[in-house]
Amino acid sequence: MKQKGFVRPTDYYDERLCVIDEQICMLFKERKILSNKHPGFPPDEYITKWAGKFELYEDLLRSIFGALRMEDEFRPRVEPTNFIKHIPILKSIEIGKKIYTVTFIRQFENASVVHLDINWDGTNDSREELHKHRTFGMNLGKQYDCRPYGGRGGTGQYTHQFIVTPPLPDDPTGLIFSFIEYNSIFSDKKTGVEVKIHVEEGC
Repeated sequence: MKQKGFVRPTDYYDERLCVIDEQICMLFKERKILSNKHPGFPPDEYITKWAGKFELYEDLLRSIFGALRMEDEFRPRVEPTNFIKHIPILKSIEIGKKIYTVTFIRQFENASVVHLDINWDGTNDSREELHKHRTFGMNLGKQYDCRPYGGRGGTGQYTHQFIVTPPLPDDPTGLIFSFIEYNSIFSDKKTGVEVKIHVEEGC
């Protein structure tokens, strides 16, 4: 899960481009502020028009706007280090034909890892359904940064993991784990499934 460091592809740089490149970065920042970090994606007709007007390739523009849309994916990731202990949670909620359970938290020195299990009756799952797992985002409030940390599963079950920084308290009482399901890992389209699991006293 560790991000690879970027390797500069060449030692060459045309210094005459420095002012223009700085202006591009300034416009990126203005765009982020104006969109409140939710820019969406330009319609195809805009891409085609801009590509023709500025003599650029359409796929180049799609690549640039696609990367801008996923800015959070480029933030430096915290890798959990120095494991401390497990904190059992075992709180569940049933929605539709699935049961969602926050099973436990793994505590590290610099982060926490939350485990969300999803279980259902998978006896009639088609081959297509076995490979079509949705993705989830997790929210614990503005004071915590929550990032997907991979997942795995099979017939009737799937586990998602999330890195949380700063580390969660050893006593999770009062925490509300909020999960929102999306169509795919790079999609911001919600499926309508929202899961809230409240850790009450006595957990």
